[in-house]
Amino acid sequence: MNQAVHTPVMLKEVLAALAPKEGGVYVDATFGAGGYSRAILNAADCTVYGFDRDPTAIERAKEWATQFAGRLFLINRPFAEMREALEEQGVEVVDGVVFDLGVSSMHLDEAERGFSFRHDGPLSMRMDGGKPDASDVIAKADAKDLAAIFRAYGEEKRAGQLARAVIKARDKGPIETTSHLAGIVEAATPAAVRQKIHPATRVFQALRIFVNDELGQLVAGLRAAERLLRPAGRLVAVTFHSLEDRIVKRFLVSGEMRKTKSRHLPPDESQPAAFSLLYSKAIAASREEAGENPRARSAKLRAAERTNAPPQTADASALGAPRLKELSFMTGGI
Repeated sequence: MNQAVHTPVMLKEVLAALAPKEGGVYVDATFGAGGYSRAILNAADCTVYGFDRDPTAIERAKEWATQFAGRLFLINRPFAEMREALEEQGVEVVDGVVFDLGVSSMHLDEAERGFSFRHDGPLSMRMDGGKPDASDVIAKADAKDLAAIFRAYGEEKRAGQLARAVIKARDKGPIETTSHLAGIVEAATPAAVRQKIHPATRVFQALRIFVNDELGQLVAGLRAAERLLRPAGRLVAVTFHSLEDRIVKRFLVSGEMRKTKSRHLPPDESQPAAFSLLYSKAIAASREEAGENPRARSAKLRAAERTNAPPQTADASALGAPRLKELSFMTGGI
């Protein structure tokens, strides 16, 4: 694995926001290569529960995790289920939860996982290796549904045109590899509108988010963290694209948004905010880190401290998560 795998994004800033303390209990909601977990455990004599729905990530960590025996517990479940999983472990409250959202460097660098067009591989993109995966969506969705996915989860302005190009290519034969799909998208993108990023970037992001239900999982994970955190416990989230960041921002500032009668949340002066922001706005990675680790260039960190107020009740749409109407190809299963 390359250096980016071993370099957690904004590690110094994450530790400063989380402020691990002696005897504390923390959740690394996106364990990955374990960079945050190791740093937290080295920062204080505390306990960390590491969640990852990718069994490969958990298996890889078992050997080095022995050095933290009795302090690091690995759980092969999605972070949306952290509350139930911790209750099974007898844990009802925690002192901090950290999210490193999006796709990990491990996934991008492993061609067989099908997350990146930089390496040719099967068109999968499932973090847990399950089904349906991206190839199933490309094989079964019609142009309207593909366009809806590209637009909602990739914020792709040319969603309709790219969807039709995929359907046209599919009529000639199955699309089963990352390079094949990337080539179709690139060929359908006029040179005049190509930007610095590869034309297929947003399409791949959209498919990955869709097949892994990343935004639905994020909303559920934030709600679970909110209910687990004790008063003064801290929630820290590092995001990498606007869809994630919008949800995290609205979730953490929703109390203030109610006071200003935001159109996204119903005004409710009687309900106090569940979080107190640590920073008034998102923190970006330093110029030095962004230069050394490309993944850090788009990173934003938001953090807040739990108050003693009851949990908030905003639904996913109020938090900015796109809501697609029922897609025709999903009704019959894929």
